[in-house]
Amino acid sequence: MLLKNRTLVEELLMNRKKTLSEEQLLEEVYSILNQNEIERERISNNLKGESSTNSNDFNFSLLETEKIFHENQIKKICIDYRLRFLESSLFANKIPEEAVTKINSLEKEHHTKLEGFKIVAPSKAFNLKNYDDPLLFVPIGNDYYYLIHQWGNDLAWYRKLMVLPFKNIVYFLLFCLVVSLMGTYFTPTNNLSKSVALAPLIIFLFLFKSMVGTIAYYFFMMGKNFNNMIWNRPFKEN
Repeated sequence: MLLKNRTLVEELLMNRKKTLSEEQLLEEVYSILNQNEIERERISNNLKGESSTNSNDFNFSLLETEKIFHENQIKKICIDYRLRFLESSLFANKIPEEAVTKINSLEKEHHTKLEGFKIVAPSKAFNLKNYDDPLLFVPIGNDYYYLIHQWGNDLAWYRKLMVLPFKNIVYFLLFCLVVSLMGTYFTPTNNLSKSVALAPLIIFLFLFKSMVGTIAYYFFMMGKNFNNMIWNRPFKEN
């Protein structure tokens, strides 16, 4: 029997039996899993709860530089794509377990507890106060944030173009100007130009004034605002 060949698994099992019983093994494993579940629940509660923390105690030598962003860089992306940068407690959708796992790993690696989570996502992804693609950040300090996790689908390539007219007042007026010029170009003025001087100019001014007035009325009466005004506001647009 002593000369019988054994697999590595059999050797492992024999050595384990010498150190602890199956009951002790199960108790230790249960304790580890239970502690891990407690930690994950704490992280989930931190994500759902409000926090005024604007920095965390990181070991900077362990941070990945490609995941560090200044608030101004985040702000530009939000304005360009009409997104919000708000507390994770306002996020309406479920934060994936993978994000919780990454937070847990970061905390163990840096020997700290993380707070003050923020998310970049479209307005509809938040439970805004009355008052496509999420990115989860945590503050480092001095308006710098560390990207923890990104999930969901990529933003559509045309989203930036679609929201460009509402980036700010300048882009809005430029949009109305370009559309009015195109409308003037395609408006037939052969007969009108014979009886009315500067007919194209009059048509352009009429189109420009009508477009600015109509769009502005709809935009503001519906409670909307420009991208650069709402990127970090927790209040809902009508």
